[in-house]
Amino acid sequence: MFNTQFKTRFKTQFKTQWLVVIAIAVASSAVMTSAAYAQKRSANGATAASYTGQDDSFLALRDAARANNADKAELLASTLSDYDIPSYVDYYRLKPLIKDLVAPQSDIRDYLARYDGSAIADRLRNDWLLELGKAGDWNTFDEQYPKFVLDDDTQLKCYALTSAALKGVNVANEARALLTTPKDYGQGCTGLIGMLAQNGQFSADDVWFQIRQAVEAGFAGVARRMTPYIDADDSQVAQAIDKSALVLARGPGAGRSNHELFILALGRVAKNDSGRAAAALSAGSDQLTSSERSLAWAQVALQSALKLEPQAIDYWRQVKSNAVLSGDAYQWRVRSALRAGDWKLVRSGVEAMPEALRGDPAWVYWQARADQSLGKSEQAQQQFQSIADQTNFYGQLALEELGQKIIAVSSTQAFSPAEMAPMVNNQGFRRALRFFDMNLRFEGAREWNWELRKMTDRQLLTAAEFARQNNVLDRMVNTSDRTKVEVDFNQRFPSPHRDVMTTNTQNLGLDMAWVYGVIRQESRFIRSARSNVGASGLMQVMPATARWVAKKIGLSGFTNDQISDVNTNILLGTNYLSMVLADLDGSQALASAAYNAGPGRPRAWRSTLPGTVEGAIFAESIPFSETRGYVKNVLSNATYYAALFDGKPQSLKARLGTVAPKGFVESALP
Repeated sequence: MFNTQFKTRFKTQFKTQWLVVIAIAVASSAVMTSAAYAQKRSANGATAASYTGQDDSFLALRDAARANNADKAELLASTLSDYDIPSYVDYYRLKPLIKDLVAPQSDIRDYLARYDGSAIADRLRNDWLLELGKAGDWNTFDEQYPKFVLDDDTQLKCYALTSAALKGVNVANEARALLTTPKDYGQGCTGLIGMLAQNGQFSADDVWFQIRQAVEAGFAGVARRMTPYIDADDSQVAQAIDKSALVLARGPGAGRSNHELFILALGRVAKNDSGRAAAALSAGSDQLTSSERSLAWAQVALQSALKLEPQAIDYWRQVKSNAVLSGDAYQWRVRSALRAGDWKLVRSGVEAMPEALRGDPAWVYWQARADQSLGKSEQAQQQFQSIADQTNFYGQLALEELGQKIIAVSSTQAFSPAEMAPMVNNQGFRRALRFFDMNLRFEGAREWNWELRKMTDRQLLTAAEFARQNNVLDRMVNTSDRTKVEVDFNQRFPSPHRDVMTTNTQNLGLDMAWVYGVIRQESRFIRSARSNVGASGLMQVMPATARWVAKKIGLSGFTNDQISDVNTNILLGTNYLSMVLADLDGSQALASAAYNAGPGRPRAWRSTLPGTVEGAIFAESIPFSETRGYVKNVLSNATYYAALFDGKPQSLKARLGTVAPKGFVESALP
């Protein structure tokens, strides 16, 4: 119960147990049946129902909670006493009071007990744990942290290590493995770094590594929060970041801190001019230790590699194989070696990676290719075998290296009423569908995914079928994608709107499998999908692109509100794909990159190639991480779609082809 201070404000929130029973009964009676949902939803998965007045109040409550406006949240929640999702009403009422631990623990514990086992209770425990860590309430934190089911919050993991270290546990190795992504650092992680530095578990090398890693990733503010734990003040670090040319002009100077500041400045200058940074390093290298020179060259090499400069490979060759690098640096050393065809450096570069990174299918594949190139065929075959059962880009490529092709067996399996009943009656799925009807996709996906955690392959396939029956194709795809042994490719690779798609692709001479591969990656078949930059519909067409294409193809009377119409969206999207494909010499790898990042960028990227490279090497060395993943996923998708459509094995390698600079002609052999 609330204490006296909060009784007046929250007297309607947590009353006696009989009110809880009534609330649950109301929720149960108000939740719609699966059949009712199916009738409400249109064929493309968008809602056909308008919001009720209570829905509008609920959305306003959600906004008030996100703004930490406790008074407004309480006022709105008081109007929703009979709302059909009471756990979220209570969550949004309580959430603003979690901040800075304003709410009494008894109220938080009451909520967690009331909704124990639900996705939203786990979310509230996450919120509470963050505040407990910030406040240093380690007794309560240690009690609650093991109950946090998802355990997907880096800050909480940092707080957990802090709590353990305060009890005398050596957590240095765990901290090093965790602290690899500065964008996820908050007070908890920088605080952990400081504490480990102060109690001797982290050395100066560890702290300087974290600072370099943060600056390298563009998070100067994170780096500067760590300056109290090094032998340099904040103004010196700020100067190395913001006035890096001045620091380079002075040279490395004497002493560890000056050398580290010089290395920071090198990376900053190299972002704009790697040649200038390399010249400054060459001039001052005799003042640095051997290990410092290696770290310094890595700073220059990484920035050069990200710009796809041919000299990047020469810079990487100055970096010792045992240098402790950031995750990006480890990977870009190998990518530069791939572009240069240096298989020895590919192999040594992968071997130098931390174990967790080395186990990524991409690096298993490329190490195997390096072994194969260097004559270690048996070793290469073993590594290909280790990932060939994976239905991802590199699993598919590994399968081809073993002499096989990609297949996708159609499934016509039936799901019995007994199998479907638990899905129909699943309260989490019902809440998810309710949220999807309100276009609250984040909340809906959270509820849906929570229910999948302990399902068998067969149950996952049944849940995917339930999603299909309710026209939530993105959940069908994502749910079916989770199976390990029993795979249903029809669920994973649906092809709705086939009539419209067939007409458009045939008229343009486009590969329909590739277009579906694009849609699966762009929108997961959510017709109402809208990105944070304004792209809309199945093919995520930008308004400016839509207007340009409409004009090009003579679509008169076009207006932006037509973009989400299925026929118009596919018409515009396929025409745009056809245009970029023609502009990029028919390369699906280049055209996919252009669809994601704009046509100018892949033209620039291909111009930096030393010659003809495999399409897989081009894809792996795309400097934008989003586009890099996008191209791999689209072409992997397209290969499975082609296997389904054609009913015969397919080659991803053939689809990738080769990529070369525009107009490049291979020299004739002497």
